[in-house]
Amino acid sequence: MLHIVDRLAPWLGPGQPPFAVATVVAASGSVPRPVGTAMAVRADGAVLGSLSGGCVEGAVHAAALDAIASGTSHRETFGYSDDDAFAVGLSCGGTLDVHVQPVLPDDDATRALHVLAARAEPAPPVALVRRIDGGARTAVVVDDPGATDEAAVARALRGLVGPDSLAAAAAQVVAVLRAGGTATVHAAHGGPGASPSAGRAAAPAPAGTGAGDACDAAEPVTLLVETRLPAPRFLVCGANDFAGALVRHVRLLGYRVTLVDAREVFADPRRFPEAEVVVEWPDRYLAGEAAAGRLDARTAVAVLTHDAKFDVPLLRLALDLPLAYVGAMGSRRSHAQRVAALRAEGVGEAALARLRSPIGLDLGAVTPEEVAVSITAELVAARHGRSAVVPLSSSSGPLHAEPAARPDGAPTHRPHPEEAP
Repeated sequence: MLHIVDRLAPWLGPGQPPFAVATVVAASGSVPRPVGTAMAVRADGAVLGSLSGGCVEGAVHAAALDAIASGTSHRETFGYSDDDAFAVGLSCGGTLDVHVQPVLPDDDATRALHVLAARAEPAPPVALVRRIDGGARTAVVVDDPGATDEAAVARALRGLVGPDSLAAAAAQVVAVLRAGGTATVHAAHGGPGASPSAGRAAAPAPAGTGAGDACDAAEPVTLLVETRLPAPRFLVCGANDFAGALVRHVRLLGYRVTLVDAREVFADPRRFPEAEVVVEWPDRYLAGEAAAGRLDARTAVAVLTHDAKFDVPLLRLALDLPLAYVGAMGSRRSHAQRVAALRAEGVGEAALARLRSPIGLDLGAVTPEEVAVSITAELVAARHGRSAVVPLSSSSGPLHAEPAARPDGAPTHRPHPEEAP
């Protein structure tokens, strides 16, 4: 639900009609959207968000209106029907479990949504934990989730979970928060046996706001844990037309974009309104951001200057940092000269193997806009661990990879598909 909270703010005002939120809480097989995806339906029929790109929206809309009328939460399962190709279901062959929850004026889920919707931009790290078994409508907001310890989470969960299940639930919720994930967790009362269901992923100390009445301690509990991190960073080095097109494209992927160039005459904020513009030598800026802890393993760097005095110091530093993506623009001749200069500076072969140069996928791109598509396509492939990229029409197997297991047993990131089934 976190991805639609900001758009829900107008629905939370005084005198607004009640609404319900339908959230994917489990997914298997080839499905269009991951765990945590939500769609809101108001009593007057208005809709925010989408669960499946069209497959089950009509049925979910009807289920949400039923939940508003009854005032109770329930769960729906949608899958493919071989008997009736037009039956409500997922033609892609996957299965979605959807939790449908009314958001009524007097409950804790509504209070939690008010807290989240009131947060200023840029949105800070936060998590939302909801009880999704039975008819419960309780929720709690957890601030700075990646650094939260079990004691703080247990205090926050007291309104959701009875005392016999509290320790088990807190341990499992902390595992999801520290992984920066979104997952459904199950905690049996009196024991440690919770089993997170992998969901979508990324985030940091104390816990939060909004709790409800204590739940029945004798019952196992099911919680949906959703985390939200600050937007990942994308640093574009070089103020030119290719940078302008790239800035616009990577913003669509949810990145916070910074354009850096030492040449003030080119680094004009009016040329790049979608980016933060910094006039500085790119390597000095990158070193300062790294030292301040403002880069992480999701950060991407695109070097578009193809000027050795800027490129080589910047790439030498970038390849020494644990960044998600480092690419550099230039011809194959420029690439060979750049690699030779980096080797002369002491950059090892393992680091050089991380350099994506010439930058982008081989799409035959020529114009700045086409090159931006080429670079963002490579970025998406890298983000989802795809080393070989071919047309889907010429490949076989599942479209959406299942998340790999983490060594600590915490749920991992499930890729966002780029298309509906």
